[in-house]
Amino acid sequence: MAIMITDECINCGACEPECPNNAIYEGGVEWSISDGTSITGAYTLKNGSEVDAEASQEPISEDFYYITADKCTECMGFHEEPQCAAVCPVDCCVPDPDNVDTEEELLARKENLHL
Repeated sequence: MAIMITDECINCGACEPECPNNAIYEGGVEWSISDGTSITGAYTLKNGSEVDAEASQEPISEDFYYITADKCTECMGFHEEPQCAAVCPVDCCVPDPDNVDTEEELLARKENLHL
């Protein structure tokens, strides 16, 4: 499953530079698939909708850091554990029960994001 940041986030920003997929954004900041990836052109999101990889998407949170599940791989293929959770001083980076993925799906997403 993807990782999410709970509302207990203190906005320290420790997690953001640790993400190998650039899936973590500061609250209120728009995101795109192309940020920190090699993706261009059309990209299919987890919900089945297709977007331009470079198109800006609405922030998931306005108040605190957030992780977009469309880019999160739980650091599979990069590290032994999710790095955001490893560095979070308040333990607010937790598994997202609304975005459950298999190991195969996470690894496929990693390969897709990093051509």
